[in-house]
Amino acid sequence: VLALGDSLTAGYGLTPEQAWPALLAEKTGWQIVNGGVSGDKTGDALARLPALMDEHAPKLVLVTLGGNDMLRKLPEEQMRGNLARILETIRNRNAQPVLLATPRPSVAGVVFQRLSPPPLYAEIAKERKVPLIADAVAEVLSDPDLKLDQLHPNAEGHKVLAGKTFDALRKLGYVR
Repeated sequence: VLALGDSLTAGYGLTPEQAWPALLAEKTGWQIVNGGVSGDKTGDALARLPALMDEHAPKLVLVTLGGNDMLRKLPEEQMRGNLARILETIRNRNAQPVLLATPRPSVAGVVFQRLSPPPLYAEIAKERKVPLIADAVAEVLSDPDLKLDQLHPNAEGHKVLAGKTFDALRKLGYVR
């Protein structure tokens, strides 16, 4: 399994063992490669993806991207196109993509502890017939007790995110 993402996947501010991909690996018994790079935008991850697919030949790829595109106010169509190409690349390499929605950065969302992902994630998942884990990241980042700073989960947040991802993957039939 490959976890493709940005700092939320890389485990910004934590040890690799504290990041949600490592915790999910413990829960599932899967070998999970953490392909998270802090600061990555969807275009950066798209550029890295072929080499990661060649090197690791994953059967499943968990895609958690878009936060940095939104923070940098890149055009939504660019992000949408990059995510679509990422999902297509994964499928073309005989792997199954699963998309994890990233919440839109929002001062009001932080204040009211109700961050939510933009609709484009559900739209892409539907268009591309890809499973979507819609609320796991938003729920963690909406809880101040689970955050290291305004943008990143703390160690407890990563535990909760691994648990929510595990539960969602079980509902999708990937985990027993």
